[in-house]
Amino acid sequence: MFTQFTHLVAEASGWAYAVVFIFAFLDALLPVVPSETAVITAGVVAATGQLSLAFILAAAACGAFAGDNTAYAIGHRFGPYAKARYFRGEKRRKTIRWAERQLAERGGELILIARFIPGGRIAVTLSAGAAPYPWRRFAIFDAIAGIFWASYAALLGFFGGKAFEHMPWAGLLLALGVAFAVTGAIELGRAYARHRRRPRQPDGAQDDAE
Repeated sequence: MFTQFTHLVAEASGWAYAVVFIFAFLDALLPVVPSETAVITAGVVAATGQLSLAFILAAAACGAFAGDNTAYAIGHRFGPYAKARYFRGEKRRKTIRWAERQLAERGGELILIARFIPGGRIAVTLSAGAAPYPWRRFAIFDAIAGIFWASYAALLGFFGGKAFEHMPWAGLLLALGVAFAVTGAIELGRAYARHRRRPRQPDGAQDDAE
């Protein structure tokens, strides 16, 4: 991806910003799209002076905001059908139930956190639209979340690129490693929180249930 971005910059830097926007937009609807990798890569390129860091931040934040609000609109318009379409299988249905429960309890806090959880992101935005969670409130929290996410990813790439000015690929690997570590820490925190909330059964209860 780093080589592809370099070619885009050499030909027309505007295309690189468009790619960042499109990836951020699509990732809000299709979690398999590597938007965070695209933003981090663009940040590394910005460290070489070939891209504007400010424009990268704007493209990523706007793309994330547009994508999240599209998912919200889909949830609002199609409701249960959209959730059934996006979340097939028991594991994914558990994700949507988690999002609905947490959205009712925490609301804005969850919208902020979900931007950093690839699988939970679309579950929250669809559920917010289907609930329906007030759009103005959703838009405010989502805009803040998009700015934080874009800043985190772009600055991670930028400072990684600065740290390895003559080996930008090494800066990219460092930035991606940190990003994966942060995502892993968030997932471990969620797993720990679920474990803490799980009610403990008295001795013998499992046997009685069976």
